[in-house]
Amino acid sequence: MYELSLSRQNLIREKYDVHLNINKSRIFVIAKPEPLTELITIKLRGQGYELEVFHDGRSAAIAIHQQQPDLIVIDWTTRFFVRDIYHSLRSCDKYVPLIALTENISAIGRVELLNAGADYCLSKPFYIPEFIAIIEARLRQNKQKKSPVLIFEDLKLNSLSRRVERGDRSIIFTAKEFNLLEYFMQHPLQVLTRVQILESVWGIDFMGDSNIIEVYVRYLRMKLEAEQEKRLIHTVRGVGYVLRSQ
Repeated sequence: MYELSLSRQNLIREKYDVHLNINKSRIFVIAKPEPLTELITIKLRGQGYELEVFHDGRSAAIAIHQQQPDLIVIDWTTRFFVRDIYHSLRSCDKYVPLIALTENISAIGRVELLNAGADYCLSKPFYIPEFIAIIEARLRQNKQKKSPVLIFEDLKLNSLSRRVERGDRSIIFTAKEFNLLEYFMQHPLQVLTRVQILESVWGIDFMGDSNIIEVYVRYLRMKLEAEQEKRLIHTVRGVGYVLRSQ
């Protein structure tokens, strides 16, 4: 379905070489050199995408970390360094969709791929226009998503990598501390009641002591102000808390 003669590929390449160069998203293709990879390259460049092709997983992992593409297509059948690639994706400051190209596999196999980090599984051989449509749909969806990076003054939180920095200082939080800080940063300058905080961070079924909020706010302040930085989480007496400059 996707195989083309060399002369036909050359005709397609010549056609797209003169195509108007549209500044679009950056896509990484990680696959072994073969006719399908060549065809994918021609088609995506013909659509105006900025494209980089990698034939080994380790160099791809390094490039992902350094350049942070908008989407990745990976031939899962080649058994590249998937762990390195996934680690690089987790260290990105933005969400990067991953489309896995596979041989015909079972439903269980597709589930395993999705659990491993793939966003979509496409079995070979496939219909090229469908492949292009899937890429465009994933890129549209990704652009509609809110950035995982939250910033307030000198405080920066990445909800994907779960890293927090204040100025040049990296801060390590427990899971619950991180979730509480993230909730504050999602609602800056807004006074949040204790009920709101409990329901959003601890869940509506939480049956513990509401004083848990005060305890965790104190933990946050200790870490955020460890080097005498100014206070960002303020108490609003009788109501709750607010993230603000002063």
